[in-house]
Amino acid sequence: MYKKIFLIICLIIGVSFFCCLKLYNSHHFPAKTTVQFASWGSESEINILKPMLAEFEKENPGIKVDFMHIPQNYFQKIHLLFASNTAPDVIFINNQYLPVYANAGVLEDLSSYKEEFETDKFYLKSLQALSWDNKLYAVPRDISILVIYYNKDIFDKYNVKYPDKNWTMGDFLTICQKLTHLPEVFGISFEEDPLFYLPYLTSNGGGFTNLANNISKTKIFEDKNSQKSLEFYADLRNKYHVAPRKEESASATMAQMFLQGKLAMHLSGRWLVPKYREDAKFNWDIINFPNGTAGSVVPLDASGWAVAKSSKHKTEAVKLVKFLSSKKSSAEFTQSGLIVPARIDVTNSPVFLDNQNPKNAKEFLSVIESSLPTKVSVNYREVLDKIKNRTEYIFNTVKDK
Repeated sequence: MYKKIFLIICLIIGVSFFCCLKLYNSHHFPAKTTVQFASWGSESEINILKPMLAEFEKENPGIKVDFMHIPQNYFQKIHLLFASNTAPDVIFINNQYLPVYANAGVLEDLSSYKEEFETDKFYLKSLQALSWDNKLYAVPRDISILVIYYNKDIFDKYNVKYPDKNWTMGDFLTICQKLTHLPEVFGISFEEDPLFYLPYLTSNGGGFTNLANNISKTKIFEDKNSQKSLEFYADLRNKYHVAPRKEESASATMAQMFLQGKLAMHLSGRWLVPKYREDAKFNWDIINFPNGTAGSVVPLDASGWAVAKSSKHKTEAVKLVKFLSSKKSSAEFTQSGLIVPARIDVTNSPVFLDNQNPKNAKEFLSVIESSLPTKVSVNYREVLDKIKNRTEYIFNTVKDK
């Protein structure tokens, strides 16, 4: 009898202790809210990002970040996640795909958070690039613009003066011809993706993005400035032969050819700075794209962080975006040389304008001022694919000089 009473008392004490412990834990160690975050990125980029996410979790002990790294076929997988109602809370996105999701109504309008995100400290063009229908759908991390990288040793070898910011298309062609010494060296890079020939068009008052909604008719084929500029670009390869043809570059990328000393100049973006800093065995720097009839005008793109409208943790998601887009985080992304930060207070700081290569890093800022935000449509990628099909013949038809 006493034994049964004792067991009952022990059971009551045990249950009471368990309940008290559970209550204590729930009060002192509340359940964490998990925020899922998706991004692409190289290994080096992810190595920058992961410690930042760990720091965010430390500053916000009630939030756990479930990081989804998608290194390949990123937007295909994001499409599937949205279609299956399993979209991440925070999505790294660029301006070329943003209209697809904004137009579909699956992204949160972040316009009301502008003060919280300190958007007055960002380049206006970066905010415009990540807006749709005058609403902000992503907070920018970086700005993507193009500059001319040039091998100073090749210029010195052939006694060619370095280009300055006032150089014209005529100067550019002359310099390309002076630097081309086949089969060892070509004057300039050549890539068939629209990104790399758009500066030739926009700097002469052309382009095609303003008619991107119409796949059958695009300004690149109707506008005389665009036609003339497109022909000039093709002539660099097929008439003047100052740029490599497909069979001459073979499987090598333009960046690889530049590092091998086979290209005197290379049109590309800031993303190559870390690679060139590490691997280039020669002196190099950057300069703005040459001036056409409309000046030096390159397209401006941007990438940043969006919040899914379906997110059940929007408060926490906004906190993460605020953290990632802060001055401190932006400086960490910038330190490696990988990006042109979208924050003005970081581009104007030593972390960007340091003494490493390129020495002329401030030129990136001048290029931003004269750049033109890429205007995209919901079917922009489809438009680009159609344009590529139509330019392939133009870029690969050899001409007589």
